[in-house]
Amino acid sequence: MPISADKKIKIVLADPNPLILSGMAEKITADSRFSLIATVRNSQDFLSTVMRGPVDLGIVCWTLPQLGGQKVIEVLRDHPSAPRILVYSQNQSNDVPRRAMAAGAAGYCDKEQTVDELITIAASVAQGKMVFPFMDIRALQADPLFLLTKRERSLLEYLSEGMTNKELATVLEISVNTVKFHLSNLYEKLEVRNRSQAIAFYYSRHLDTITEQEGGLKLRSE
Repeated sequence: MPISADKKIKIVLADPNPLILSGMAEKITADSRFSLIATVRNSQDFLSTVMRGPVDLGIVCWTLPQLGGQKVIEVLRDHPSAPRILVYSQNQSNDVPRRAMAAGAAGYCDKEQTVDELITIAASVAQGKMVFPFMDIRALQADPLFLLTKRERSLLEYLSEGMTNKELATVLEISVNTVKFHLSNLYEKLEVRNRSQAIAFYYSRHLDTITEQEGGLKLRSE
C-alpha cells in the first residue's frame, strides 16, 4: 500500500559492508521523506527487524549473508505485513533483476547508479511503484525460474545439496510419491531430463551469486 505524503517512509537497510551501510544511512537520514529504523548486516537480523515492524521498505543487498536477497524476499512474500523490497547488486547481468522480480522484489538498483538515484527509486517503490531496468517481459515469462512455485524453488535448492527422495520427503513433510510428482513438474519446467541436469541448471544460474563480491553495491557518489 502506498505511503501517504504526510508520513515518513520507514526504512531498514541491509548490507554486510559497514562502509556502504554508513554512506547510505547518512544520505537517507538527511532526507526528510525517510525515517531510518535500523541498519543490519545479515539476513537473520533483517528478517527479525522487519517482522517486529512496522517497516515500509527494506533496501537489501542481493548477496546478504546467510540467506541472500532472493531467499529473504521469498520468506517475506507471504507475510501480510512485509515491507516492499528494493534490491541492489553489483552484478549487471539481466539475470539478477529478473530473479529479484520473480522472487517478489518491487525494485532494483545496480552499481552504475548513484546513492541519490537509489533514494529516488526507494521513494517510488514506497509509493507502490515497480522500478526495474528494461526487461523483455516475454523473456521473463519464458525464464524457467519465473515459472517455478515456491515449493519447486525449495525442491531445486535441496536437490543441489544432494538430498535423496526420502530426505526430500522428510524435510518437505510430504510423501515420496508426492516428491516424485513435484520433481517431474520441476524437470518439465526446467526442460531437463533428470536430477543431475536439474542440479547443473541450479549452479549455472547461481554463478553470479557465488562470484559476486560481498557487500553488493558500490554506488557512485555523483
